[in-house]
Amino acid sequence: MTTPIDHPSALTQAAANWHALQRQGSVSADQQRAFMQWLVASPEHLREYMAISEVAGALGDALRDMPIDLDALLAAPPAVGNSHNVVRLSPPRKPHVAAADARRRWLPRIAVAASVLLAVGWGTSLALPRSDHFVAAHGSPRQITLDDGTVVHLDAESEVSVRMTLLSRRVELERGQASFVVAADRRPFAVHAAGLQVTDIGTTFDVSLLREQARIGVSEGRVQVRGDGGRGRMLADLDAGQVAQVAYRDQRVQLSDEDADSMTAWWRGRAVFRDEPLRDVADRFNRRNTLRLHVSDDAGALRLTGNLRVDDLASLRAFLDQQPALITQREADGIHVRVRPQATSAL
Repeated sequence: MTTPIDHPSALTQAAANWHALQRQGSVSADQQRAFMQWLVASPEHLREYMAISEVAGALGDALRDMPIDLDALLAAPPAVGNSHNVVRLSPPRKPHVAAADARRRWLPRIAVAASVLLAVGWGTSLALPRSDHFVAAHGSPRQITLDDGTVVHLDAESEVSVRMTLLSRRVELERGQASFVVAADRRPFAVHAAGLQVTDIGTTFDVSLLREQARIGVSEGRVQVRGDGGRGRMLADLDAGQVAQVAYRDQRVQLSDEDADSMTAWWRGRAVFRDEPLRDVADRFNRRNTLRLHVSDDAGALRLTGNLRVDDLASLRAFLDQQPALITQREADGIHVRVRPQATSAL
């Protein structure tokens, strides 16, 4: 009977498929159990899997795009031993030579078996996926330290889901804004938001979901942005000091330069905006304040530049009143911002 161990190419393919599945981070409980059963079925499985892990960096793009046949993986029988009861006899050797050869032959297997025990026994909590969900309520931004040491700055009215597996770190930004100070780790770190995948390459970066586009800014290091949840084309390759704005409708990308202090100013309670639509500026202030800004449709597209404390609505209102095209009015439900009647035709 032929087993996968007899065909290294088949074993390598299986190990690569499992590795790619783990990197994607979308492993169900049944799939994870099947993976662990496959991993401990034979020392050769663990050895091949660790070899694939060692070269994962070089094969990153290939593994990400590799088709994975989950049905075939789950249906594959576990590795079996010698089933035909035929034992190959070796020529007689001197006892001390045979003992030395046996020690050399079994030491690597003992080491692999120890690794299996560590991975499956003591390390079960690390091998199994861990999922967490974090929410920052209205007016209450928060700072979170993940299990790997990554620090997440989560703005008010924002929400993220985090999934850590043996070989991947995946974050889903579901709404709002978050910055990531990524801890060094051999596992790739990726943020998914609005159909985009932002892959960290040793960095500090920010992702914000605005009304019409996603905004990705890099204050340190480098990130790559891909469409279609990471399976699409490369949309941007950003270095420190660069910002990409990706439109939801057609994924059109607009690049700009911005200093790191401006990108992280919101950590310190400041709103720095450069040529941004008023509707997006208002959203920033509304996340932090009980008194809300209500912006009319015609005024929302007006683009503004400023630097204000996010909790200082008096200064914001004074700033808006200085704009020739705008007028503000305090009402029971908040501050309403409209276009001045004489400015409508100009806009």
